[in-house]
Amino acid sequence: MSEASSFVLKSWREMPPGGIIPVPKTSLLNKTGTWRALKPVINQAKCIRCLMCWVHCPEPAILRGEDDSVAVDYDYCKGCGICANVCPVHAIEMVPEG
Repeated sequence: MSEASSFVLKSWREMPPGGIIPVPKTSLLNKTGTWRALKPVINQAKCIRCLMCWVHCPEPAILRGEDDSVAVDYDYCKGCGICANVCPVHAIEMVPEG
């Protein structure tokens, strides 16, 4: 009898519990800002407060003020440049880190 023919599939009820995550992790616990080579700098004079950067930031590292002003939380910004690419008035410039 070959090894493949002796293999028996178990139902999900017979399987032992797999990887149990008792407390899910969050990116708020892991500051990832040291990963970037470029960082976004917002020119507040050019910003029209459209919030496109805030909507599209995948982290979200763009902070929204009560008056719809925006700022960058550099602790979590990875420097992807999406915010600069979606800004319709080019108020965000990606500059070298450091």
